[in-house]
Amino acid sequence: MTLRAVPVGIGHYLPSRVVENAEFEKTIDTTDAWIRTRSGIERRHFAAEGETTSQMAIAAAKAALAQAGLTAGDIDAVVVATSTPDLTFPSVATMVQAGLGMEGGFAFDVQAVCAGFVYALANANALVISGQARRALVIGAETFSRIMDWTDRSTCVLFGDGAGALILEARDEAGTAADRGVLATDLHSDGRFRDLLYVDGGVSATGSTGVLRMEGREVFRHAVEKLAETAHAALDKAGLTAEDVDWIVPHQANLRIITRTAQKMGVGMDRVVVTVQDHGNTSAASIPLAMSVGVARGQIKTGDLLVAEAIGGGLAWGAVVLRW
Repeated sequence: MTLRAVPVGIGHYLPSRVVENAEFEKTIDTTDAWIRTRSGIERRHFAAEGETTSQMAIAAAKAALAQAGLTAGDIDAVVVATSTPDLTFPSVATMVQAGLGMEGGFAFDVQAVCAGFVYALANANALVISGQARRALVIGAETFSRIMDWTDRSTCVLFGDGAGALILEARDEAGTAADRGVLATDLHSDGRFRDLLYVDGGVSATGSTGVLRMEGREVFRHAVEKLAETAHAALDKAGLTAEDVDWIVPHQANLRIITRTAQKMGVGMDRVVVTVQDHGNTSAASIPLAMSVGVARGQIKTGDLLVAEAIGGGLAWGAVVLRW
């Protein structure tokens, strides 16, 4: 028998404010058609004034717990992926822990920008299979609307806010590629490319929050190449191929990146969960949001093989293969 980290609950939260592309036409030189053509995005959600990353993470966590039929006391570890924490410290994860009423267990944040949820999922999987936690709550949550340069039409139209949460539980499986749970992970980073996607502020550098800066064309080139490679590498580790995949659940950054990556993997778009049109790029929240929506739509079902892949600032990228 092999211990696997098996998904048992999923949930998400989106702020109530929906921002259609047309809203940007009032303040910057852009159009709905330009945004759709460039990114596939039609709308996104923005957090309300005073609404924080931790509040959204708690709401998503509660939804995941409800779906799983569990309580906060059943969770041993909370891992939150975010680049937009409420405060420099303490971690968002400890705020979630308190917000859920957890008095035991442990909690920490992971920061790998848009690849954050993949990194958090890999870490949570390691905690479960090593026996450190029986159940782990893995969350991606972001308020990227707080770090936008609203005069930069190439970036401010792309991002949105939200949170998604996944619960993993330790279960004994047969030790084959047919097992449920996380079957393989593949993580990478290369700090030489830091200037392609970054925020120009921080505690030790400027003492300010800063705003997002991106070299879009270069990020696109790296994304298509690296996402397909890491997805294939994770599948190889699991002893599987792209033909075995039921659903790709990609980071929802740009529809063109999603489409090109699927093509390079040899997977049709009918096997890709796409939510970017409604959420925009929610960074670390995008994969768990897409998973949750995919389950709600009836796309993702028990036993389906999923590949989640993402790339973000760092550059950091990776993939996880799991059977639902």
